[in-house]
Amino acid sequence: MPYDIRRRPVALLTLLGALTAIGPLSADTYLPALPVITDDLSAAPARVQLSLTTCLIGVALGQLVSGPLSDRWGRRGPVLAGTAGYVLITLACAAAPTAEVLAGLRLVQGVAGGVGVVVGRTVVRDLYSGAEAARFFSRLLIIFGVAPIAAPVLGAVVLRITSWRGIFVALAVIATLLIAALARWLPETLPVERRNPDGLAGTARAARSLVTDRAYLGYALTQGLAFAGLFAYLGGSSYVLQDGFGLSPTTYSMVFGANALGMIVLGQLNARLVRSRAPRTLFVGALVAGLVAAGLLVAGAATGELWLVLVPLAGYVSTLGMLMPNGTALALEDHARHAGTAAALLGAIQSGIGSLAAPLVGLAGTTSAVPMALVIVAAATLSLTAVLTLARRRPG
Repeated sequence: MPYDIRRRPVALLTLLGALTAIGPLSADTYLPALPVITDDLSAAPARVQLSLTTCLIGVALGQLVSGPLSDRWGRRGPVLAGTAGYVLITLACAAAPTAEVLAGLRLVQGVAGGVGVVVGRTVVRDLYSGAEAARFFSRLLIIFGVAPIAAPVLGAVVLRITSWRGIFVALAVIATLLIAALARWLPETLPVERRNPDGLAGTARAARSLVTDRAYLGYALTQGLAFAGLFAYLGGSSYVLQDGFGLSPTTYSMVFGANALGMIVLGQLNARLVRSRAPRTLFVGALVAGLVAAGLLVAGAATGELWLVLVPLAGYVSTLGMLMPNGTALALEDHARHAGTAAALLGAIQSGIGSLAAPLVGLAGTTSAVPMALVIVAAATLSLTAVLTLARRRPG
């Protein structure tokens, strides 16, 4: 083991934060370039937005595969292989000649990127549980939240220097540096005696126990539906704010970053509150606040006033800073033995449901904020309903 990770929590936090940031970097860095890609590839907006959807589907598939593999073979091997594959596929994305090819490559890119998402979660679950896990996930949001702030800014900067294809080259360089850091510093947190030797049959049994666990399924569906609202924002805001309201790519990236900053602030507030309040109480409270913000967003979108869209949109995104760490900790709490499979299924449900949101926004129109707002309020309503019904008996 390169070092005692319990004695260096800041180093572990930084490494896992960088690992889990690959997902938002992949999704968010190219967002300012969506209108440019649409023009360059002579494609309809919905066809270009499909590349966001396929990436999310790929992340879901990648987690479903890598979660059980990490339970069987440990955490280091799968994540190193997945990140190396991510580099190669991201370079291929930079050379995509059509929107359809880009969408297909983004599917594979998502599969490779999904490995880091699930391993980051399982390493935390290997080491922590309960409120302690919720606190660590909240701290992880500092770095996870910086990625959405930095990503569109990076994308806007690259666009000023070169074309949208350079954005994918930049992502490949970042992932290459991450491989070096993982190889040097990521320890193996799953000892041999705790690994699952049962192969596919054991994985199937673990998955069956998870989907029949009412509380686990409730928390997973709740987060997936909340993520649908997030990805409606990711897929629609670039067109709505730039084409609809006339914001420049740089201004859009600043708005995007401010929203991500709100998510970080709520995440760090959650880390303090979880010391005296149950994670479930905070989780449900965040869902209620998100639904209120989503309702105000619909009303604001109907007026066509920019500030009446930006304020509630920021409120909705910010609530995710309290929702994500508590929901993840609650879902994984009773599944330490199959943490990889549990984290994989959780992430797959999130990405799978979230992937449906972006094309819905695109098909309904991209210059008005109303379609985006309607998808977000529907997602917020369903997510609160799911936790109050399926997961209502789970203690916090």
